Amino acid sequence: MKIATWNINSVRLRRNLVARFLRIHQPDVLCLQETKTINDLFPKTTFAKLGYEHQAIHGQKGYHGVAILSRVPFRDTHSKTLCDREDCRHVAAEFKNGLELHNFYVPAGGDIPDPKLNPKFAHKLAFLREMAHAFTNNPERNKPMVLVGDLNVAPLPHDVWSHTQLLNVVSHTPLEVDLLNAAKASLDWVDVTREFVPHGEKAYSWWSYRAQDWKKSDRGRRLDHVWTSRGLKGAAKTHAILKPLRGWKQASDHVPVLVELDI
Repeated sequence: MKIATWNINSVRLRRNLVARFLRIHQPDVLCLQETKTINDLFPKTTFAKLGYEHQAIHGQKGYHGVAILSRVPFRDTHSKTLCDREDCRHVAAEFKNGLELHNFYVPAGGDIPDPKLNPKFAHKLAFLREMAHAFTNNPERNKPMVLVGDLNVAPLPHDVWSHTQLLNVVSHTPLEVDLLNAAKASLDWVDVTREFVPHGEKAYSWWSYRAQDWKKSDRGRRLDHVWTSRGLKGAAKTHAILKPLRGWKQASDHVPVLVELDI
């Protein structure tokens, strides 16, 4: 089963890029974040015509939003409300093969890494805590589960272009990293990217629009993640961060992460 995750930064603006990706890479399931549209305006037909007839969409006007597009039928879908906000940051699907898939869009957190001075950062920290709580003491810890999404934290030193220069920059601060690690530990999740890419090698999935030449400067961060439960131990067969897509015309600042699992 091939599963991809991609912060698309407006699915209506980039529907043709999504369609191009689906035609080229043929994932069974694509999880999108930051779709930025209400459910009724989501380009369902565009993707259904490509075989992705099964769609779980949770969106709102102009901001946030998540979706799961699948060629494989769902058994059930649902969404979680975190931090008592209906801001469309989670959607989940369960498939007939027993796999449970969670798609998250963690708040970016603004620019100031101090929750007392920055409500957006405080929200991000609270969201990460609730993510951890959502899976703690799960009675089905051995169930095949996958968690994907733009988690907006680059946890490891080589997940950013400069560990020392970004220690006080939102997305790589020790406080965020600790909370993401707590969420990861809540269900003994496995970070699939780092199963394939050694910890000593750089790995990025996001490059800022602010860079004059993103490719030349290559100042990226790994914000997009795929985690698997211990019920899928050894199931990951292939993995790719599709960096060339950052160079597509009118590209998102994120690129897809694609994994293949033997379920």
